[in-house]
Amino acid sequence: MIATIEDRFAAAVGIAVLASLAAVPPVRAQSLDDFYAKAKDEGALAFYVGGPTAPWEARAKVFEERYPGIKVTIGGGFSNVLDKKVDAQLAAGKLEVDAVIFQTAGDYGRWKAEGRLLAFKPDGFDQMDPAFKDADGTFWATMVNVVPYMYNTEKVAAADIPNSAQDFLKPQFQGKVVTAYPADDDVTLWVFNHIVQKYGWGYMDKYMAQKPTFIQGHLGEQRSIGAGQNLVTFDSILDITEGLKRQGQPVDSHVPTGDALPIWPLLGAIFKDAPHPNAAKLFLSWLLSPEQQAKLPTWSPRSDVPPPAGYKPLLSYKVANDYRDFLSDQKKVEELRQKFEFYSGPIVNSGGVR
Repeated sequence: MIATIEDRFAAAVGIAVLASLAAVPPVRAQSLDDFYAKAKDEGALAFYVGGPTAPWEARAKVFEERYPGIKVTIGGGFSNVLDKKVDAQLAAGKLEVDAVIFQTAGDYGRWKAEGRLLAFKPDGFDQMDPAFKDADGTFWATMVNVVPYMYNTEKVAAADIPNSAQDFLKPQFQGKVVTAYPADDDVTLWVFNHIVQKYGWGYMDKYMAQKPTFIQGHLGEQRSIGAGQNLVTFDSILDITEGLKRQGQPVDSHVPTGDALPIWPLLGAIFKDAPHPNAAKLFLSWLLSPEQQAKLPTWSPRSDVPPPAGYKPLLSYKVANDYRDFLSDQKKVEELRQKFEFYSGPIVNSGGVR
């Protein structure tokens, strides 16, 4: 077949295009230094975080030392209180924070639908399980919290450590079982819901016959076990337990085999109208770096970061991993809050967040 002039011209153009594409260097992901160069001009970062504040203050101090010239301000407290402050700021058009790290996973889908969140995929995003991130990058896990059982090591014998929700109904634990308020705390509500799905609502009647204690927030709940006021809970956060152990308190965690281990992502996001967007990108990218993730007392959402010492890869356990899906059905969630408040009663004793 004889090539025409047009054929030869097209072939020549194609070769030239391929050559030019080969000459173009691949697009390089922005490094922490790239973000820092822009963040220095902003000079500040402000974010809200739900749960115990002290660990985040320690991380912020390390960040400030690594990236001088950026002053970090943290607003700490309960996620279901702080999210309302954010909503008020957004409604007034006076956003004071750049980013949030909350356990109230339902907020993120709502803020995304309202167009409030910045689409940003930090390094390590592709290493996360789909359950730990929004596919569009508007929010993702900063760490993965787990909810193992917790017990007082001085007052609970090894043979008596609970291994299923049924074990918390044993006579020796009467008056010594504690959780956060399920009607108040999203994680606790989700955990209780899994229990009644498996064992039925009759379980709640038996559980209440144990005369359990309810405390607002996991920190106060878990401190009460360290102090010996209570002995066991199926509602602990491993991160908090590890912190209490480092303080010398007689507590430990136990991963049950009789029931699934609840796991949930502590989600972070940057607001589209953030006052300091580059500082927020820098902080959250730094937080997700393998170096910082390896320092966490819990699992990283990144599959390329090893699990905490003494534990297996998280998804090798039998886990309950539907936290985000559970909170996406707000009508059902509100119905469950009311139902569980019938058992626990209204909040009467507040816990701490420091």
